[in-house]
Amino acid sequence: MKLYINIVFVLIFSSVLASCSSSDNESTPAPAYPQFGTRFEKMPKKEDAVIYQVNIRAFSQAGTLKGVQEKLTSIQELGVNVIYLMPIYPVGVVRSAGGLGSPYSVKDYKAVNTDFGTLEDLRVLVEEAHKKNMAVILDWVANHTSWDNAWITAHPDWYQKDASGNIIIPPGTNYNDVAQLDFTNTEMRNGMIDAMSYWVYSANIDGFRCDYADFVPQNFWSEAITALRKIKKNQNILMLAEGSKVSQFAAGFDYTFGFNFFSALEKVFKENKSATTLQDSNATEYANNYNPENRIVRYTTNHDVNLSDGTPLELFGGKKGSIAAFVVAAYMNSVPMIYNGQEVGYNKRIDYFNRTPIDWSTADLDMLAEYKKIIAFRNSSNALKKGTYKGYSSDAVSAFTMETATEKVFVLSNLTSATVNYTIPVSLSKLTWKDGFTGAAITATTQISLLPFQYKVLKN
Repeated sequence: MKLYINIVFVLIFSSVLASCSSSDNESTPAPAYPQFGTRFEKMPKKEDAVIYQVNIRAFSQAGTLKGVQEKLTSIQELGVNVIYLMPIYPVGVVRSAGGLGSPYSVKDYKAVNTDFGTLEDLRVLVEEAHKKNMAVILDWVANHTSWDNAWITAHPDWYQKDASGNIIIPPGTNYNDVAQLDFTNTEMRNGMIDAMSYWVYSANIDGFRCDYADFVPQNFWSEAITALRKIKKNQNILMLAEGSKVSQFAAGFDYTFGFNFFSALEKVFKENKSATTLQDSNATEYANNYNPENRIVRYTTNHDVNLSDGTPLELFGGKKGSIAAFVVAAYMNSVPMIYNGQEVGYNKRIDYFNRTPIDWSTADLDMLAEYKKIIAFRNSSNALKKGTYKGYSSDAVSAFTMETATEKVFVLSNLTSATVNYTIPVSLSKLTWKDGFTGAAITATTQISLLPFQYKVLKN
């Protein structure tokens, strides 16, 4: 009888071990590639991120990854903790959009554009950024490839086709330089996830900004993000959707893009719309978003609008106006993103289809100091990073509070070129305030006068 019991025990114990082993194998897949580098210990929490977009072609005179590496200290001193590199991959030549071609026309998902350098250059850049407590995320173009991507000839069934069997461009667009992938094809999806995984393994990157995200099926993003997050043990990766669908959060993204907010900000300046428009935009962007941890990335420029619409100086009333706009974008219930050059008041549009190096010698150091001050306060304020928003705007002044249980921040930014008097809401006039930047006591009982494009940040 004892022998029988022992045999049963051994069989049960073996079964449990096999079950645990199977479970472990499912949660931790065998590495697809050798892991380069080590865990980034200072990976920012998603609410702590301050993102800096780098256009590699324009960032340095050389237009290379090494050129970015050489200025990492300057980026760090700005207060940034996430560097977002525009596409690093070889660019397609067939049906090129002109110039050097669009960086969003990817010829090879697993290679570094030789114009930018080598895989080793990318690895060094990532390692040096990590040493300065900055994460590095890559731009990823999942929806389409260039016409000379090897997938076109090796796997034509991975692409959408018209009734005549011809591969098509993305539907509803004039993107003639790229071919539309077919996300009903399982092999293609697996190939895409494998390519994304390659960079996490091979360069130790910390996440992705995903281009054209709203036009890629959500179930693909969910599958891809789940797979990517299994690679780095005990370290989060940051995922930014260049899209506005609230469903992107359910897919696993940390952030969506503030398209609506940027458009509203333009209208306030170009069409003299009321500053309350921004409150309305905030409500629109956060509609049906029931998780307060979800945040939208907001900006006053990026590579697209810089080229198509204009620099922040063009769009927002010059240097002072652009700063006033940035304060609102950076502080209003958001994660801020900066595009290279805006922090020094660079006044030229950057053609990202060509190599147009930023002339850093023209930097406005006073403006740079202002950006550093604004970002430093955000980095120090839990209310701005994860607080609850409430709007108090007038026609001229974007005004709002961000509040946690222990901190309240009151932001006022005059978005007009005239001096205005702002009437402080009764509920806020009874509180004791100090200047958020200097700590000096502020009297704010009935009205505050704001000069053209002046902003104030008060802390309770």
